[in-house]
Amino acid sequence: MPARTNDDAPESAAQEPDGPRPEKAADPSVASGASGMSGVSGPSGVVSPETPGGVTPETPAGATEPAGATESTPAGTSEATPDEGTVASIEIAGHPGTGGPVDDVRVAAVRRVGAAGRRWRAAQLGACAAMLAVGLTAGAVAFGAVRDGQRPAPVPAAAAVSPGLLTSSDLATGIASLQAHLRAQPKDFGGWATLGLAYVEQARTQGDPSRYPQAERALKRSLALRPDNDQALSGRAALAAARHDFTGALTFADRALRQNPYGERALCSRIDALVELGRYDEAAEAARVADERRPGVPVFTRYAYVHELRGDLATARRVLEQALAASTSAGDIAYVATQLGQLAWNQGDPATALTDYARALAADENYLPALEGRARAQAASGQKAAAITGLEQVVARYPLPGPLVALGELYEARGAAGDAAKARDQYTLVDAWTALARAGGVNPDLDTALAAADHGDRAAALRAARAEWDRRQTVHTADALAWALHVNGKDTEALPYARRAAATGYRNAAFLYHRGVIERATGRTAGARTHLTAALKLNPGFSPLGAREARTALKDLAADGAKAAEAGR
Repeated sequence: MPARTNDDAPESAAQEPDGPRPEKAADPSVASGASGMSGVSGPSGVVSPETPGGVTPETPAGATEPAGATESTPAGTSEATPDEGTVASIEIAGHPGTGGPVDDVRVAAVRRVGAAGRRWRAAQLGACAAMLAVGLTAGAVAFGAVRDGQRPAPVPAAAAVSPGLLTSSDLATGIASLQAHLRAQPKDFGGWATLGLAYVEQARTQGDPSRYPQAERALKRSLALRPDNDQALSGRAALAAARHDFTGALTFADRALRQNPYGERALCSRIDALVELGRYDEAAEAARVADERRPGVPVFTRYAYVHELRGDLATARRVLEQALAASTSAGDIAYVATQLGQLAWNQGDPATALTDYARALAADENYLPALEGRARAQAASGQKAAAITGLEQVVARYPLPGPLVALGELYEARGAAGDAAKARDQYTLVDAWTALARAGGVNPDLDTALAAADHGDRAAALRAARAEWDRRQTVHTADALAWALHVNGKDTEALPYARRAAATGYRNAAFLYHRGVIERATGRTAGARTHLTAALKLNPGFSPLGAREARTALKDLAADGAKAAEAGR
């Protein structure tokens, strides 16, 4: 499966304490160091909501919204305080700064069609068009205009401002309630911070980066009202991580922890940022500190990922099992079970992975990472038809790069009539998602490099991989740069990066495959056989196309060896 990023790991949505240090977990092996990390940030225990078209409930006609704060402020600087009583009128006919009523109607119409569950090509292309349209208008307003005359159900103010809404299965209703509350109480800095985090979570669970500018406005408004409040600073850290700005995430997490050393969200975002910056020793220490200060599922899963990156798979699985046993909310159960499934799948055990994904889907039948993981495990188990059907359902809802590429490769591997065109559609949608991500302030260079190297513009893949390597030097960026260099014919330059991808002990079949192919291209046949064989032994189903090409390469190497031996007689 693709590398885990800061888009899919939970954090606790509970209020951060300002009081004494919390008690450690009952199980000392989990609490004191055998914990686990999934390497990603976002509020914990969230069940993916089913919202029409993937958007929040909108403001009733004639209502007003609180004004958002100004655009982004560099980390470490203070936000200017706006007029706290100012409210901005919602424009019902069309978003301010866009094409007006026609654009607004088009977005609404495409969203409604997308929500109706269109199937593979129409669903994928239509959903992407809707997301792109949203991306073009998202920067204009902090809240959307009314759709279809629907009004959000009123919720008491106390419920509206509670961060617990982030663990609700009805995140969209919680957002609508917060909007209503903030119209009445525009000086509630905690409400603004929670709204910002809710937008980050909605973007993460629904694959819609257009929500990130809205999150930024809400979080900046919170900081304008109460500078250095740790809830908003933690939100800014989570937002920066979601946008793949890991340096910014670290800066905001550190600022939040200066205000509240026991803030779970900031502790987790700090681990995430250090992992994604390739500062693995510091990440391990950050995980240890977080485990001492705030043990719990979000910290345990991150600690496990630190162990996985070092090749300590037994500890990673044990800690994730302990985290699952400690999970009570449907969101936490779905998340941790999915991480267990991914760990099993990465190590070539699709049967165990399918069991883990079943546990996740029993908790939340709509949890997209589990649905995607199950489809990949089905493909590795030979259930190709079920895998294709599953991935079609995933990308019809949220066309993200990982499942789009996986579905395209399954089409290519099947090779039925029309499959080549279907595969091209998936790869085209990756480019569309990239445009949307950039519009939402996300840096998608790693996703671009990985997808384009095999299925797109190879020169663009290399540019993206070099840019990402310059920003952060991790095992995943090393592998992406190595492969991008290879597909551009620069194998001698690629080999050191392929070796660096294995430097921590992290075991990944795709990495081994890439290294073997690069070694073969540089004449290192012994190394090529070793690493291609290791890739297939570790996970024979790591990629529908990559695994097939690895087997072909090994046959060719064997034939070349036989010819050389015959010639030497």
